[in-house]
Amino acid sequence: MRKIFLFSFIFLLLTGCSTSTIENPQDMLVVYSPHPLEFIDPIIDEFESESNIIVKVVSAGTGELLNRIENESEDTKGDVLWGGSLSTLESKKDLFEPYYSINEDAAIFKNKDGYITKFTLVPSVIMVNKNLIGDIEVNGYEDLLQEELKGRIAFADPATSSSSYEQLINQLWAFNDGDIWNSFSYVDKLITNLDGKLLERSRDVYTGVVDGEYFVGLTFEDPAAKYVQNSAPIEIVYPIEGTIVRPDGVAIIKDSKHSDYAKKFIDFVTSYEIQQYISLELNRRSIRKDVEINDGLKSLDDILLIEDDQQWSSDNKDKIIEKFKKLFNGDGQ
Repeated sequence: MRKIFLFSFIFLLLTGCSTSTIENPQDMLVVYSPHPLEFIDPIIDEFESESNIIVKVVSAGTGELLNRIENESEDTKGDVLWGGSLSTLESKKDLFEPYYSINEDAAIFKNKDGYITKFTLVPSVIMVNKNLIGDIEVNGYEDLLQEELKGRIAFADPATSSSSYEQLINQLWAFNDGDIWNSFSYVDKLITNLDGKLLERSRDVYTGVVDGEYFVGLTFEDPAAKYVQNSAPIEIVYPIEGTIVRPDGVAIIKDSKHSDYAKKFIDFVTSYEIQQYISLELNRRSIRKDVEINDGLKSLDDILLIEDDQQWSSDNKDKIIEKFKKLFNGDGQ
């Protein structure tokens, strides 16, 4: 079955064709997604081919898309939000409709609240440009405080980037001494070394490192792994202080006009075939128990893993971001 899937997938890439037959432009699935287009385009093409459902993708950062969903609540335009960290989505689950995927039994992380279907596993990592880093050692978060890295660290605004928010959560729990809020003493030092530079989107982080504007970047694993696979001068560092591995999610937007299409889409992206493709070809860890891991990714057994209190991270998101903003703006602790 995998061979059939890959053959049809390659055919679509080569021809650029779709077998979708829906003629009414209003009769389509609208997917909001912060995922990079190079990640989602082949999956969307395959979904259109198999389902005969036309898909319109609206691409933006997670925070921007959530704001858009809130602003459109009286006249819903989107059907699915595909992407975004668990902490970010769970804090906004009132924007979504309940749904349990047909693939739920195969999931490592379950849809416990009935709203957010887990999509993939996304460790937070440090991305290093090997051509620029020179003799500077970067093994973890503490190393990012070196004077030589001042102004050379790519980090996006955690208010708009779910990957940066997860990085912030990872830092707080990595330096937790019993009172999580005390960990902001590290965050304050990191902000000083950002030297006033805060990027708008998640993708600005990894493209900034690859393009040589920054020596290191704080991002998710899969975009960094993609560049490594493509022989870019990139190294992936799993912080020695510990790495949080969290799922991202996919959910049906409340009052979706095409909820039946949305359900099919969620079932599709969590299916064995798509999850196997995502793992082997797109450098992303599958949410499914029965999917083979990409050989290019480090085994979780070889990474120091730490856990946060997921409920606390979701419930306190607004306070965490507000505190970060105050520190970044120089308003003090």
